[in-house]
Amino acid sequence: MTSLERVLKTMSHQEPDRVPLFLLHTMHGAKELGLSIEEYFSKSQYVIEGQLRLGQKYQNDCIYTFFYGAIESEAFGGEVVWAEDGPPVSGEPFIRNFEQINQLNVPDITSSKALRKVFQATEVLGKEVGHHIPIIGAVMSPFSLPVMQLGHDKYLELIQSRPDLFNRLIKVNQEFCVNYANKQLEAGATAISFFDPLSSSGMVPPETYFKTGFQVAKQTISMIKGPVITRFATGQILDFINDIAETGTIIAGAGALEDIGIIKSECKGKFTLLGNMNGNEMPGWDHKKTLQTVKEIIRKASPGGGFILSDDHGEIPFHVSDETLMTISEAVQTYGYYPITLSES
Repeated sequence: MTSLERVLKTMSHQEPDRVPLFLLHTMHGAKELGLSIEEYFSKSQYVIEGQLRLGQKYQNDCIYTFFYGAIESEAFGGEVVWAEDGPPVSGEPFIRNFEQINQLNVPDITSSKALRKVFQATEVLGKEVGHHIPIIGAVMSPFSLPVMQLGHDKYLELIQSRPDLFNRLIKVNQEFCVNYANKQLEAGATAISFFDPLSSSGMVPPETYFKTGFQVAKQTISMIKGPVITRFATGQILDFINDIAETGTIIAGAGALEDIGIIKSECKGKFTLLGNMNGNEMPGWDHKKTLQTVKEIIRKASPGGGFILSDDHGEIPFHVSDETLMTISEAVQTYGYYPITLSES
């Protein structure tokens, strides 16, 4: 089976030849090419080469055209702060008072130098391998993007105290998100990863989520012209699996603190499950721990299809070693072929 065939088969809740593997390495491309993280993301051709090399090296079942989360804030004119050993992050929030929201306009995605690199990489990779490997693009949910635009605490204050300006900000972000997602699909992406960390349980109360994040996701996803994968960073999803299904997403990620077997049972027939290797702990894994973790997740979540092995966040930390990534890949090749015969250890 090709990677695309494997993923489509498991999404139909049938067992493919083996468990699909989504190693979502972004910054590791810089290591592979011997570049700094900032230099690596400075040119689309570096990302293209990095993704192709890493995909072949680890027998990955997707190509990931996500650059970095702060790229969307950057498109609005926000500052990006670069690190030597981690993802670039947003600088000081560019919305300093609520009234500025009234003057905020939707950026032209075609004139953004940063976003053009994403489109270029997606187009080349789509032509190169998109017929047999899924190309996964990414956007930030209109509900979660304001954390970078205003800062976390100020945004939560906005939600509670100024519903008029909250709705105005969501409207701008939603138009931007849909434009950005659809442009990636047009360029050659197979599906879009919809990052929505603020909607995860523990970030906002369930009643707030249902009135805000859920409604925003449902409306936004309906306007994206392709399949959507929803990621809640490391957030837990058990308590609102039915709500997630109602948003229209076809795949959703589970947090590492959740029992993947229970989650798989609850979401069966509703969407495909993605997860849930602990990215925060992964840099400290040795060979034995890596094998044990992959085997246990495969044992619990893979029978019957409907499952893709991945990390719990949507981006593998820079400090995860090549040895650990290779062990994950080799474990899938060893233990992930159907029928799964692993017994409880």
